[in-house]
Amino acid sequence: MTLPQIIQIIWTISGVLLVVLILLHSPKGDGLGGIGGQAQLFTSAKSAEKTLNQITWTLSTVFIALTIVLSAGWLSPQG
Repeated sequence: MTLPQIIQIIWTISGVLLVVLILLHSPKGDGLGGIGGQAQLFTSAKSAEKTLNQITWTLSTVFIALTIVLSAGWLSPQG
């Protein structure tokens, strides 16, 4: 498995996780997180929202950085 393939796998996983996390966000209610009891994992809604925001921003940064690396062609296939 080459480095570009590994980065593409990480890029794909981060994209899927980013979609899931965005769906868990809720502007006014529990959102999809309330379906599985996700809201009870944290002591308060504010703590849950803050943690969800931090994870979402981190994953979006990783996704955008990997998108730039993959699209710029900085990695040459090895082999």
